[in-house]
Amino acid sequence: MKILETKPNQISLSAEKSLRREFHRKLLTPFNKAVKDYRLISPGDRIAVCISGGKDSMLMAKLLEEYALRCGNITLEYISLDPGYNTENALAVEENAQKLNIPLKIYPAEIFGFVNTLKGNPCFMCAKIRRGNLYARAKELGCSKIALGQHYDDIIETILMSMLYGGQVQTMMPRVHSANFPGMEIIRPLYLVREENIIRWAEANGLSFIKCACRFTAGDDPGTRQRIKTLIADLCRENPQIESNIFRSVHNVKLSELMSYKDLDGKVHSFLERF
Repeated sequence: MKILETKPNQISLSAEKSLRREFHRKLLTPFNKAVKDYRLISPGDRIAVCISGGKDSMLMAKLLEEYALRCGNITLEYISLDPGYNTENALAVEENAQKLNIPLKIYPAEIFGFVNTLKGNPCFMCAKIRRGNLYARAKELGCSKIALGQHYDDIIETILMSMLYGGQVQTMMPRVHSANFPGMEIIRPLYLVREENIIRWAEANGLSFIKCACRFTAGDDPGTRQRIKTLIADLCRENPQIESNIFRSVHNVKLSELMSYKDLDGKVHSFLERF
């Protein structure tokens, strides 16, 4: 494990100031709303803030820091996995954490080396191994919650991906209990934050973050998520309400008008049960 030494600097102070001022309505307000509406944080929580090195998780770290300063009585542990980044990306993660005064704990995890030996697209296995590593590190640090940086746009893209490619209606939840680590919970504080505003915050503060460093998403194929992102953008040009309609669709499910659904125990119920 590598622990970064950090201290306040002009970049971190400017980034924090911008969250309280010009980006208050676009970033702090939806963040606070998600925390309140979905009851993501409770007094006494010890939260593992998972930093991938991208713009979303770095912003999440600063928003949680701001929340902790204002509300108190919570502890934040900033952790990052190095899945086998090349030197350039590994340095970029460290430099950005130092610029933003994030006291990051970096754990080596040679995930890329393993999944690169698998046939086909190993994204599922990569995500699974990463998640397991994060749970284990969070547990070592005494945390009961893991904060991940998925935002509003990730949520609506996942809804469509599940329908079009998975043949099911589901989404990423704002909070979820771990099936394999009892007492551990995932929270997503950026659930109501729009990606375009994260990008604007980064640009306004002269920050540049790594994107996905996996070789499977670095080629000419834009990938499933990017195709869905493009589809949503095209639809929004015809109807600006498309994004909010997709988001609301999983908040307004009518069980009486579904062909079938699974309950919490996994039992399948059919509409024919009513006949």
